Amino acid sequence: MTSEATINRKPLVFFERFFDPVAETILGAQDDIDLVKLRYDGPQPDNWAAFSRACAYQIGARTELIEPWFGNAALIARSPQLLAICSIGAGYDVIDVDACTEAGIIVCSQSGTNFEPVAEHAIGMILNLSKKISLSNRALLRGGAADRMDVAGNDVVGKTVGIVGIGAIGTRTATFCRAFDMTVLAYDPYLTAEQIAARGAEKVEFAELLARSDFITTHCPRTSETLGMFDEAAFAQMKPTAYYINTARGRIHSETALLDALRRGVIAGAGIDVFDHEPPPPDHPLLLLDNVIATPHTAGMTAETFYNMSVKTAEQWMELLRGRVPPRLVNPEVWPHYSDRFEKIIGFRPDPLG
Repeated sequence: MTSEATINRKPLVFFERFFDPVAETILGAQDDIDLVKLRYDGPQPDNWAAFSRACAYQIGARTELIEPWFGNAALIARSPQLLAICSIGAGYDVIDVDACTEAGIIVCSQSGTNFEPVAEHAIGMILNLSKKISLSNRALLRGGAADRMDVAGNDVVGKTVGIVGIGAIGTRTATFCRAFDMTVLAYDPYLTAEQIAARGAEKVEFAELLARSDFITTHCPRTSETLGMFDEAAFAQMKPTAYYINTARGRIHSETALLDALRRGVIAGAGIDVFDHEPPPPDHPLLLLDNVIATPHTAGMTAETFYNMSVKTAEQWMELLRGRVPPRLVNPEVWPHYSDRFEKIIGFRPDPLG
């Protein structure tokens, strides 16, 4: 068996850039990692040649990622030495986790590395919608704010917020909401009432969250369970004075159902940072409604977070490629198969899981 000290340089491929160049600086300085930068507009044969040798793939964000570079079965089939795919953010919906697990490939995310700005963004949308800041701004620009009563807002103090998914982002959002003396509910089927209470919220079922909340903010990953969970029936169960906020992923809510609910006054408004197709066209019907505030998937994008996330990304790759258990592993059930492949390809066996 080869010792770790004699390992050849392990090829790690990525497209274009990391969020911050510090990741390239860190990874490029490692003697045991061969950092390979590719371009989406580069010759496909050259890119595929790099993938045929790659042990690791740092996949890009959905907004920039293009075919055929999604982490799917087709890419896996052309990457025989691939051991790991890591997403660039907390979400990993650009990766087919089942296909990776079947092939003995681990999937990692950057969950928890950008929780602060996303939670801040969600709170910003709650305040904006409640105080009608964007609506008032539009009215001023149109010359339609002669009567201030027309754009009077509401307090957030004492209102009820429902958090869907109370991981790192949801927990931080709960902290901010309690600063406004809000009642905080949470729907998360993977946590107990005691665990959710420790994160600052009351555990409720989805139907109760819909019925009681003045604001609903979504902080869950997009999976087969959450895809389309906010549909016509869900919006119909919300208060007509309630607001829906999504800073997580597109397709967790149905855009058609949301548009209909907003047009018919089923709910009061929405704050949307994510869309089915990104970026959305300027004539997207949701963007034309006065009771919608929208941003182009920028909730987690701050200079501070770009740097911190890129450092954590580099550190995770270094741990992973040196046989350690990565801190943000998505599919731990693949570890035995992965370990066999890692030993065969790299020359030594990685650490045991747990």
